[in-house]
Amino acid sequence: MMSRQVAQGALFYGFRLNDHVPADHLLRRIDALFDFGFVRDALAASYSTTGPPSIDPELMLRMLRMLMVGYLSSIPSQRRLCEEVHLNLAYR
Repeated sequence: MMSRQVAQGALFYGFRLNDHVPADHLLRRIDALFDFGFVRDALAASYSTTGPPSIDPELMLRMLRMLMVGYLSSIPSQRRLCEEVHLNLAYR
């Protein structure tokens, strides 16, 4: 059986989500407004070093961003908001 050589670069393509969301998009302003990067350091002393790892506190607070998007986009329910976030890559 004869095989064909395929260049490694042809198997994969680069996709960066940031490249596809316009610089002046409302979601970029919301992202800059709600920066929860400090939360992990602020709460580090409250977490135990033993036991299973907990949910990242920054991740839990990111739900606020999602709720803000729902409010600003007039999405009436959290279920509908979850569907929109699942379908629209810009929300991610």
